[in-house]
Amino acid sequence: MAEGLPLPARFDEMDHPAASLTKAAAGAPLRLRTLMLLRWLAVAGQVGALVVVAAVLGFPVAMPALLIPIAASVLLNIVLHFAYPVTKRLSDREAGLYLAYDVLQLAALLYLTGGLQNPFSFLILVPVTISATILDLGLTIGLGALALACVTLLSVFHLPLPWRGEPFDLDPVYMVGIWTSLALGMGFIITYAWRVAAEARRLASAVSATRDALAKEQQLSALGALAAAAAHELGTPLATIAVVTRELADELGDGPHGEDLAILRSQTARCREILSQLSRRPEDMRDTIFSVLPLTTLVEAAAAPHLRIGPRFEIEAAGDGPEPLVHRAPEIIHGLGNLVENAMRFAAEQVTITIDWDADEVVVVVGDDGPGFSAEVLESLGEPYVTTRKGEGLGLGVFIAKTLIEHSGGRIGFFNRVDRGAEVAIRWPRGILDIGEAAGGGAAAVTVDGREMK
Repeated sequence: MAEGLPLPARFDEMDHPAASLTKAAAGAPLRLRTLMLLRWLAVAGQVGALVVVAAVLGFPVAMPALLIPIAASVLLNIVLHFAYPVTKRLSDREAGLYLAYDVLQLAALLYLTGGLQNPFSFLILVPVTISATILDLGLTIGLGALALACVTLLSVFHLPLPWRGEPFDLDPVYMVGIWTSLALGMGFIITYAWRVAAEARRLASAVSATRDALAKEQQLSALGALAAAAAHELGTPLATIAVVTRELADELGDGPHGEDLAILRSQTARCREILSQLSRRPEDMRDTIFSVLPLTTLVEAAAAPHLRIGPRFEIEAAGDGPEPLVHRAPEIIHGLGNLVENAMRFAAEQVTITIDWDADEVVVVVGDDGPGFSAEVLESLGEPYVTTRKGEGLGLGVFIAKTLIEHSGGRIGFFNRVDRGAEVAIRWPRGILDIGEAAGGGAAAVTVDGREMK
């Protein structure tokens, strides 16, 4: 690397992420058929348990009473099957009501078969678990409160557990232990399962936003390529029109059509000027020789839409050997643009982009002299919806930038300067980024805060 362009002290500690954009499906409401299938499985399990207890073990059970809640679930599923289409999706409120029914139905069965003494009493946690993974926190807490109320009542009010001989009865202290274990399990499930599911939904939403941003940048790039291609293709026939118009004007002189020819020549010149303006953006042409441009020009193109009045902006570029030539990749343009936009937002007076390269690597560092990253979020920056940088938002845009940069094969790290400000450092292997002539040799040493780094 070139001397005089320091990198963040912890830059070489950055982990190398996967170079491909992880696909994640966006979350969708729960299908009614999914809950119906789970209820059919529950009915089959309940009927099987009754058969084993009554026929195999020979325990006395109140069969008619037990068949009533089971028949109610069967009837409910049949009604729902004919009332709604296969593709019916439930709102959170509807799903919560169906799960509340499942809690009450199971509580009725447990009441008839020993309450919390029944070894299957833990199944009352299943509807709460389903709610924690698909519903919002308020509905999940409400369903958990209903289940806890049922557990509390079942610990006191219930019919005897089916058993041979003398009635089976557990010590009250043990019953308190069962109640406590179910209550704690319910609280853990609500907290853990809901948080994990919420993180998954947030990540899916963030990745979806990343794909949208990349698609928008690709559309803009394609539009620029179309404009440049049109300018190139129309240039030759327009030049021919201009030549023929000039020859006609010379031949006819100031005749009756001289004024018309003058208008035609002026409009032809105007068309050529418009095409010339379009052709002066060769970096927008993708998959052609004009899509190749120096790295510094690429960084300038990425930063240009985000510059604003206030902080000064400058680019410092130096390196060993010729400057890398790169494609105008939409991932890099949009990723760098987001980082520059954040730096301009938080900078006090100055935003600086430092570009460095050697035979092995290309490094771009975006720095500002603002308040820097707060300590509590520095390690988690780049995750979706991390939105605190000394009290201001810095969430999804940074996640999108990080994802797009990694998609292009780069590594990204976030650091605070020793004096004041923040830096975002990006490093690509030169072989991935540079499409020009490959350079050989090993990585040169870099001096950072008095220390030599590779």
